[in-house]
Amino acid sequence: MKETHIIDTHLITDLRQIIEQGRRQAYISINASMIQTYWNVGRRIVEEEQHGEVRAGYGEYIAKNVAKNLQAEYGNAFNYRNICYFRKFYLCFKDIEIVNARVHNLTWTHIRHLLRVDDEKARLWYMKEAFSQLWSTRELERNINSQYYYRLLANQKDKTQEVVDIHAGESTLPEKDEFIKNPVVAEYLGLKADRDFSEKKLEDAIIKHIEKFLMEMGKGYALVDRQKHIPTEKQDYYIDLVFYNYILRCFVLVDLKTEKITYEDVGQMDMYRKMYDEQYRPEGHNPTFGIILCADTDADIARYSTLNGNDHLFQAKYMLYMPTKEQIKLEIEREKELYRLQRNEVLKAIENNSNEQEDNV
Repeated sequence: MKETHIIDTHLITDLRQIIEQGRRQAYISINASMIQTYWNVGRRIVEEEQHGEVRAGYGEYIAKNVAKNLQAEYGNAFNYRNICYFRKFYLCFKDIEIVNARVHNLTWTHIRHLLRVDDEKARLWYMKEAFSQLWSTRELERNINSQYYYRLLANQKDKTQEVVDIHAGESTLPEKDEFIKNPVVAEYLGLKADRDFSEKKLEDAIIKHIEKFLMEMGKGYALVDRQKHIPTEKQDYYIDLVFYNYILRCFVLVDLKTEKITYEDVGQMDMYRKMYDEQYRPEGHNPTFGIILCADTDADIARYSTLNGNDHLFQAKYMLYMPTKEQIKLEIEREKELYRLQRNEVLKAIENNSNEQEDNV
């Protein structure tokens, strides 16, 4: 009688994992080698330009002749268009160490998207975030198109015009302002700005696309609850969305409004924030802050409501479409001015308190 043997299924599972891991490592290695090759091709072309004739069109002449020779031998990867990309790749990232440190999680398509960013600080920031946050090429493209970097920059108190690196090994807690993006671009919700919809429909759309919304919110956010019930002796209240930010170590309440912000909205959120701290904030966690996410913000409310002088309350505008570069720049400048109106009063209050303390000494 022929003897039969049963192979342990764990063995097959382990072997599959080994093979898949090997394939992934091979892909990463090939991808990194390919990107480094493109960088070196670009470097060599630029060196040739610098040592060659100084006349108009010489760089284009070199690129066309390089493409003519290399494409015939190595295929369309080295056509004229890509040769121009390789050249720009080197010019934008002359430090090969920066490239080597990031290429493991980035593809050539990532790099091509980055080459569209003219601002060097923004370009390096997008590269770092795409690498560390494992952005897909689509996510990187969307974040560049929506001016993600500049929307973060709009709420920076530091005037260095550079987004603070919150993972740079700092010992102090990052400022809340650095985690408030304004405006919030939410074209993925599928809602039309020119049609009426309820706050519940807006909330449902956010929950349906919660991963994209969390990415839009920024680092460290996790959804905790929706329609959070806060009971009191006289009435029941419900908060639309509750998040926790593990970097700030605090809860973040979001109240959704499908109209322009009002004074009542600000007062309501301030009450929610205080009630949440009193009933739900654990000991050792930082004070809760609130965001009123609305169809439009208001300068008078930034200046004269309880938003003024309050560093735990923020207003932010949502946009249900992907704006053009010009539109988003105008919107960012508008929201920066509103932020200054609110924040300047906070800084004045801090300065006045410091002066009073000095006078009392």
